[in-house]
Amino acid sequence: MLTGTGVLEILGAEGSEGRATAVRTTNGILPADMVVVAVGVKPSVELAKAAGLALGEKTGAIRVDAHMRTSDPDIYAAGDCVEVRNLITGQPAFVPLGSTANKQGRVAANHICGIPDEFPGVLGSSVCKVFDYCVARTGLTEREARAAGYDTEVAITPAPDRAHYMPQANVLILKLVADRKTRKLLGAQAVGPGAGDKRIDVAAMALTAGMTVDQLAHADLCYAPPYSPAVDNILTAADVMRNKLDGCFAGVSAQTLRDELRSERPPFLLDVRTPGEYAQMRIKGSALIPLGALRERLNEVPRDRPVVAFCKISLRGYEAARILQGAGYKDVRVLDGGLIAWPYETEI
Repeated sequence: MLTGTGVLEILGAEGSEGRATAVRTTNGILPADMVVVAVGVKPSVELAKAAGLALGEKTGAIRVDAHMRTSDPDIYAAGDCVEVRNLITGQPAFVPLGSTANKQGRVAANHICGIPDEFPGVLGSSVCKVFDYCVARTGLTEREARAAGYDTEVAITPAPDRAHYMPQANVLILKLVADRKTRKLLGAQAVGPGAGDKRIDVAAMALTAGMTVDQLAHADLCYAPPYSPAVDNILTAADVMRNKLDGCFAGVSAQTLRDELRSERPPFLLDVRTPGEYAQMRIKGSALIPLGALRERLNEVPRDRPVVAFCKISLRGYEAARILQGAGYKDVRVLDGGLIAWPYETEI
């Protein structure tokens, strides 16, 4: 993934019969077997403009009320051409989805027929299949929440999407965003080959109900090994968030840690996996002290440097952080999501 990179031209070699062979970018030319163009959509509002209807200042979409009426009470609009209200921030947004369009169409039809009905707004819930990966979201992202003025906390939790011993189990990485002051859930994202859609649907219902992460953690969800772990992924994510909000541990994002590792005073990287796991994959410069040996080898962990503990998913990393804190270490953090969620280079 190349961030801050612009696409300048799609290239095709001579004799390629119109097939793309490379992409010219602001960071050089990249060879390509296939190019997927995803540039988003804009609302089609030419007819609305001609009719003199009011448009949203920020969205450019048709402004409607809760009954789907435009600025002309005799004209209704619904679907991908209208702006909606974000249920969390209350601000206008443009989120064109077929699911939203169908609900808005029913509201408009009901109101025209004299049946009381209103469209409350959206959370921006969406899901797509990217090759073998499920990518889904609902509510606010971390960046959106901060821009809206929330004091945010983030929890990233990778885990199998069903009992780990089931042959069809796949990894799913969940990210929750919550407000530190109220402990309310603000948003959720999912990525991975596991089943992310149902977890994001659960998060969407929690957001609609205005639930805190504490309430979400106690949600009574279905359990059977072919369908979920004993504690479902979304509930585990809520528990991790609760631990963070309660001050049980401090996390550090992969991006922040990478930047700190490049600084003049990098943190001490403590890998608490087994020697076999460490031999397969590791972060450059990390020190291996298996969790079971940590108490006997505390002298190998410096007290004059920040310490970041981690493992495959950072569950053992969390336990290591608690051991260090109990031994008097002051600056100890846990790598959010562990090595599974580490998107940068590793050593093999």
